[in-house]
Amino acid sequence: MSKGRDALCDRLGHRFSDPTLLNDALTHRSARGQHNERLEFLGDAVLALVIADALYRRHETLPEGDLSRMRAALVCGPSLAAIARELEVGDQMILGGGEMKSGGYRRDSTLGDAVEALIGAVFLDAGFDAARDAVLRVFESRLDSPPDPASLKDPKTRLQELVQARGLPLPVYTVVDELGEPHRRIYRVSCVTAEPAVAREGEAHSRRAAEQAAAERVLAALEGGND
Repeated sequence: MSKGRDALCDRLGHRFSDPTLLNDALTHRSARGQHNERLEFLGDAVLALVIADALYRRHETLPEGDLSRMRAALVCGPSLAAIARELEVGDQMILGGGEMKSGGYRRDSTLGDAVEALIGAVFLDAGFDAARDAVLRVFESRLDSPPDPASLKDPKTRLQELVQARGLPLPVYTVVDELGEPHRRIYRVSCVTAEPAVAREGEAHSRRAAEQAAAERVLAALEGGND
């Protein structure tokens, strides 16, 4: 193996008995021949289980919803891409010419998929315990300082919990306007609370996203922030 791949294995904490698995994990579908999508599928499942188990054991009092949000934040695309950059995965990837020229080795989705594929490759090479050790090794700092579950809730959920905790009526969402072409529709939605009376609007390319934007602005107003 090259020095770069040796260093990657050191950062993973795993030496491959079958180097072709490592090669496959680092091969994007844009390249000819065997690529990493099947390993990505496998690694995604292993990663989800290992992170779920780690959170379950480390946070004995947290409810299922908070654990789910924490896991989702840890294994989301941007998080995996950040880990890939720490491991310097992009430098070792094999891509087709067009994908390489377009900077695919820097793309979050490509990097995140490669991390999942590497986990799948470790699992096939040495079993679950080895894959778990690799996951815990690269996620160590994130597991030691996980995000606050409350901060991971979407604005609509946080607003609903806020008004319910105060014994107030639930907020009302109304589509105020729909703008633009059908394929690029912009929704303007209002969010209104009765007690205290606060009304704010949000815009986005989907109704749900517009509701979230409006809820975020109402939250800012109720919590004394700027909107």
